[in-house]
Amino acid sequence: MSTETKVTVRSQEQVKEKFGVRALVNIGMLAAIAIILMLFEIPLPFAPSFYEIDFSEVPVMVGCFAMGPFAGALIEFVKILLNFVFTGTDTAGVGELANFIIGCSLCVPAGLIYRRKRTRTTALIGMAVGTVAMTVIGCVVNAYVLLPTFAAAFGMPVSGLIEMGTAVNPNITSLSTFVIFAVAPFNLLKGALVSVIVFLIYKKISPIFRMRVS
Repeated sequence: MSTETKVTVRSQEQVKEKFGVRALVNIGMLAAIAIILMLFEIPLPFAPSFYEIDFSEVPVMVGCFAMGPFAGALIEFVKILLNFVFTGTDTAGVGELANFIIGCSLCVPAGLIYRRKRTRTTALIGMAVGTVAMTVIGCVVNAYVLLPTFAAAFGMPVSGLIEMGTAVNPNITSLSTFVIFAVAPFNLLKGALVSVIVFLIYKKISPIFRMRVS
């Protein structure tokens, strides 16, 4: 191998190393921001008190757009893991896994679509698809995983959670109506708000996450 070839290979390895370190730093930073945003929860008038909106998916979606959907999924995983470490869990990790799946269902499809063509139009399409995906998956996961898990953690039957929903919205009388009138609007609203925020800020902050090597 010639000296010139060795220098080229070494240079490529250095570039890859810098890209890897920069990506890890960005993932850690965005996950830390997501953890902070999780602290600020907004109650909703149409859902029981244990459904509160936070904007921790904003940095996750920013990561999906800037570094790809796999990086976004890593940010979501680190966010959930750090929250588990700092606050603990009453659901033996089931709730955390469910929240990871729901969070990724919003951001990963958006990142996949945006990666094909980086325009405002594809960003909007991606976020719309992600919002619909999160709503559908969120309804299924809540009905069959989260609500039964929370009921067990609180030491009550699922009907007890449904009664809490009825107290807020008299149209909630069963598990299916709970999903229709509380879970679905919650996920639609959260997806829409996260999408609007990312749409407004992404182009302004995206240069921070461009992994350029000087």
